[in-house]
Amino acid sequence: MFQTNMAYTCDICSKKTNAGRQHTHHTGVAGGQWKKRAQTTLRNFAPNLHVVTISINGVMTRVRACAKCIKRSKFDERKRAAIAVK
Repeated sequence: MFQTNMAYTCDICSKKTNAGRQHTHHTGVAGGQWKKRAQTTLRNFAPNLHVVTISINGVMTRVRACAKCIKRSKFDERKRAAIAVK
């Protein structure tokens, strides 16, 4: 029905695009007027991907990663650095 771009995935967590529905909320819907009911349309929900250089197993690698994985890798890197200082 609605195709997704399979290449648009996170290299770390395999997060990919999802098909779904969106609708705008028209005024007067709560009043029970059927004519003013908001229409639903199909759309793609895509992950927030960026091309970044991340250290994976000690090797700097360029990957396409989602924002959540980038944030997590930075947190893990700081945690390792703090442990190494102690």
